[in-house]
Amino acid sequence: MVFNLFKRSQPKETAATPAAPSELAQAQAVAAPGEPVEPDVPVLVRERGSEAGKNIAQSLERTRGGIFGAVRSMFQQRPELNEAFWDELEERLIQADLGAHTTADLVDELRSRHAKRRFDSADDAQMALRDSMIALLGNERPSLNLPEPMAVVLVIGVNGVGKTTSIAKLAHLLTGLGRKPLLVAGDTFRAAAIDQLKIWGERTRTPVVAQSPGSDPGAVVFDGLQAATSRGMDTVIIDTAGRLHTKTNLMEELRKVRRIIDRQVPGAPHETLLVLDAVTGQNGLMQAKTFAESVGVTGLILSKLDSSAKGGVVFSIAQELKLPIKFIGTGEQLQDFAPFDPQAFSGALFK
Repeated sequence: MVFNLFKRSQPKETAATPAAPSELAQAQAVAAPGEPVEPDVPVLVRERGSEAGKNIAQSLERTRGGIFGAVRSMFQQRPELNEAFWDELEERLIQADLGAHTTADLVDELRSRHAKRRFDSADDAQMALRDSMIALLGNERPSLNLPEPMAVVLVIGVNGVGKTTSIAKLAHLLTGLGRKPLLVAGDTFRAAAIDQLKIWGERTRTPVVAQSPGSDPGAVVFDGLQAATSRGMDTVIIDTAGRLHTKTNLMEELRKVRRIIDRQVPGAPHETLLVLDAVTGQNGLMQAKTFAESVGVTGLILSKLDSSAKGGVVFSIAQELKLPIKFIGTGEQLQDFAPFDPQAFSGALFK
């Protein structure tokens, strides 16, 4: 089934595994899987008490105050919409990491509309730009294909983009929506990756299947799927190796993992989510193209959005890859993870 991430939901009744005191001390506002959720509250992120994750607007403070702040000021300080204005707007949008192609399309559209029917004011032109950017991202909110009885989510990306942290945040969010996730440490090339996933498993109270460093990733994935079936887990989230995307051996390893998954769970993985670091800007777009061409991608997770002043890469991704952005990392805390809302994202840039 398609799992609507914006719906109101009650969690399934599950038996929580008690965590050791030391694990609880490490946990960051993690709600136990069996805790009730108020039916009148949209369950986007589990909360404990009144603590909630950062929203999209908060995560865009650097982008909004940086390059996009300069874009907004143009419309306020230069009311005359002449050729010099359009040229400067194009330059500033490129600086915001929208990319040359995406920027040219947006500015050309505004120029064309202005030539046919002049904007009454610079404010009208700014609203037209905002509407065009929203249209570029689309109006559909994200959903995940999580079929019963067991859904498999493969998470890919190069090292250092926040892949393991994003997996933990996703598991935390899905637990809050009533799912029973299990994590698989498929990046066996780095001992640190295995250890990190185990720590996140403790913090989120999510079981982790792992083997020793250097083990065959395919064997770990096989064991993880078997464990999920025997334990009655309904969602398997698989971490993968993240060597440089220019190395063909990484892509072949990912294809091998996909074949093993498909043999064990026909039709899986049901989602293949690529994690991109918002700080890398257009370099992230190049990574996405390589992964999409080599192993197939169903959606994107944009991490570290709060650390970047170049959130404009979102628009390049939407136009050039035609891949949905399903989640964004809005901060450093476990609960700072949100389903991507195109209208909220675009609107926040122009506040």
